Amino acid sequence: MKLKKIFGVAALAGTFLFNSNLALAQNERETINQVALLQSLALGNFEGSITVKDWKKFGDTGIGTFDGLNGELIALDGVIYQGDQNCRAKVMRDNDTIPFSNITFFDKDFSIKVNNIETKATLESKLNECVAKEGANSFYMVKIPATYSQILIRSEAKQSKPYPTLVEALQATQKEVTLTNIRGTIVGLYCPAYMSSLNSVGWHFHFISADKKFAGHVLELGINSGEVQFDKTDNFAMCVPNNKDFQNLNLGKDLSEDIRKAEQDKRGE
Repeated sequence: MKLKKIFGVAALAGTFLFNSNLALAQNERETINQVALLQSLALGNFEGSITVKDWKKFGDTGIGTFDGLNGELIALDGVIYQGDQNCRAKVMRDNDTIPFSNITFFDKDFSIKVNNIETKATLESKLNECVAKEGANSFYMVKIPATYSQILIRSEAKQSKPYPTLVEALQATQKEVTLTNIRGTIVGLYCPAYMSSLNSVGWHFHFISADKKFAGHVLELGINSGEVQFDKTDNFAMCVPNNKDFQNLNLGKDLSEDIRKAEQDKRGE
């Protein structure tokens, strides 16, 4: 596990330092664990720093990507899947590595039914109503098993050094697949506003089909019927990669527009 420093931030308990040879919050069920920063990924730091085998010690549900920006990561029920460039799903090997991800042990705190959702924006609006009620300064991991009238997912090809930026890689290799009348599960993460320098504020969704054939980052969707299961979490822990490229990044740069493009833009936009 090539990690220089591991630290955690707990909403009520202050800041803690951990030895890099120890677990982030191994077997701690009420923590959102994170590898690196979305901002470092946006700058092109695609080198994996923790193995799939080790990452599964810190959670069973989450999202992210793989070494070299090799597709989209979705962790569901303790299995870590890849959505490859063609949005085809496969189970990843224990020795595959991860440059950026969030994961937690999922415990459902509450849920809502969703029906006849026409757009991703409509879904997010309903989820934000729940967040506002339960506490907007907490983290939320969600699982959304549902029948999707349509869902647009994307993924990208593995990159080689010298790495481009995230937006450049997506513009060059992003592929999209629209699936219709399909059952599957979205895994999503909500980050509160104070996370703007470490991750993407608001919602980030990945999808995997029920038959485990398709997976990717969600760009648009429609839901016939389903359930949103919420795991509210107040603890956060992050590990920082121990490599020279990471240390040379300008993490003070405003990357909000790059992150918006990476989260939302469809092919050609």
